[in-house]
Amino acid sequence: MTLPYLRQRLGDGTAALLTPAGPDVTLDDLAPHLLDLLAEAGHLLIRDFGASVDGFNDLVRVCSGRITLDPARTFYGEVAQKVDSGTDALGLHIENGATPYPPDLLWFHCVKAAAAGSRTTVCDGRRVWERLDAADRALYTEQPIEYARRVGADHWRRFTAFSLGDGREPDEVTADDLRRLPGAETTTVTEHEDGSITYAFRTHAARPTRWSTETAWANSIFGPSYNYETPDIRFADGTEIPEDSLDRLRKITEEVTEELDWRDGDVVLIDNSRVMHGRREILDPSRTIVNAQSFVPSS
Repeated sequence: MTLPYLRQRLGDGTAALLTPAGPDVTLDDLAPHLLDLLAEAGHLLIRDFGASVDGFNDLVRVCSGRITLDPARTFYGEVAQKVDSGTDALGLHIENGATPYPPDLLWFHCVKAAAAGSRTTVCDGRRVWERLDAADRALYTEQPIEYARRVGADHWRRFTAFSLGDGREPDEVTADDLRRLPGAETTTVTEHEDGSITYAFRTHAARPTRWSTETAWANSIFGPSYNYETPDIRFADGTEIPEDSLDRLRKITEEVTEELDWRDGDVVLIDNSRVMHGRREILDPSRTIVNAQSFVPSS
């Protein structure tokens, strides 16, 4: 069988750059191969396939079983949302990793590349785990991390209504509906008089990934909180994460972090259970990136 793509190694890890194998190859031709390629690579840079925002939306739908969203972002079509997180550099994180609802798949599409800087960073959690000493490995496997955060009524209601998909508007859903979403088994939700809620949930900072039993240090301990209250992050027993360990992890993650130098039309697909992402400072405010979050189709 002739494959519709050419594959090159991307960076120093297992990531891959995919380009068309011929002049008439489209994203539709590539779609059936993407998840198998992602399972091995961790993240994929898809270039020169002539992607548009509409084509990006279609690709995400074809490859996904369920779509989710960031309730603080604006939609570009039915799936894509504009990435609008200020201009500061953003720390490494998995998407929605500070919530009980991280997607399997994280997608990006470059509508307009920056003239300078502003690169997206990626860090394979497997490569991080390989570099950890025995003490840090034990520290992050013995007990989970607990994230706790207060969320305004507009945001949690919009997320819940979208996730349920039963036709109800955000003002018609309740905190009990939120509690019934996947992830409730490790989450507590506390309601407040102003309509906001505080959630607290537990998950390990290092664990097997979506497609492998190999451990990856992949989490949102260093992640941003743009549009949201900064979460309280500590171990499940209430103790703080030791600062000397965090310093070591900052050094190790930076050593294996790589940058995506965007071109117009690029698409990036990330295994959100394995590869963290972030961003260098935005130097060109005309840069336009949209993203999408989704789950692998049920087998």
